[in-house]
Amino acid sequence: MHNSSSGPPAKPRVGSSQPSEASFKRKRGVFQKDLQHMMYGFGDDPNPLPETVALLEDIVVEYITDLVHKAQDVGSKRGKLLTEDFLYLIRKDPPKLHRCTELLSMNEELKQARKAFDVSEETLANAD
Repeated sequence: MHNSSSGPPAKPRVGSSQPSEASFKRKRGVFQKDLQHMMYGFGDDPNPLPETVALLEDIVVEYITDLVHKAQDVGSKRGKLLTEDFLYLIRKDPPKLHRCTELLSMNEELKQARKAFDVSEETLANAD
């Protein structure tokens, strides 16, 4: 967890479009059901304590926010954020990198299948 009284304050991001931490208010509970299902899938109770889910959500959001900021720093030289920036950051964790590349590959296969299906539907519609 991030305690604002410990350590030096975060340095401001020059040229970043991100709002300051003080002005950033996120909607809590957005990931609650998904996290509950994931926790259950990993052996937790089907109905974990709300405090546990809230804590886990805070940890996940903090991790993702930190990862995105680091990816922005990596991609700032070229002026845009790419998937490869995230893969570069997680390269030191082989299981996580493997899972990400697997999911990206699966996503590409699904895109191609949808595209083929759309073409087939369009061909059938024109044939009538």
